[in-house]
Amino acid sequence: MAIAGKRLLQLRYKDSLRVVEPHDYGIQKGTPRLLAYQMRSLDEPSKEPGWRWFDVPKIAELVVLERTFKGSRNEAGQQHHEWDVVYARVG
Repeated sequence: MAIAGKRLLQLRYKDSLRVVEPHDYGIQKGTPRLLAYQMRSLDEPSKEPGWRWFDVPKIAELVVLERTFKGSRNEAGQQHHEWDVVYARVG
C-alpha cells in the first residue's frame, strides 16, 4: 500500500527510528527485504540520507505516513538489484 501510494514510512530498524521512501519490496536470496531511500534517522540526525536495505522481519514499529514522495529516484545507468520475487516496485 505504501509503495503503490508513494507514501513515506516511519520504522524502527536496529534500534533507530527512520523515515524512508519505500521503493522495492520482495524476496531476495530467500529473505523478505525492502529497498528504501532513507530520508532521515530521527535518533541519529547526523546520518546521511541514502539507499538502505531492510530485512523485513527486523522492522519494528512500522507506520505508513500521510506524506507522499514523487516516486522513482531513477538515475541514468541505474540497474535494479536481482530479486527472487518482487511484490511491489515504485513506478
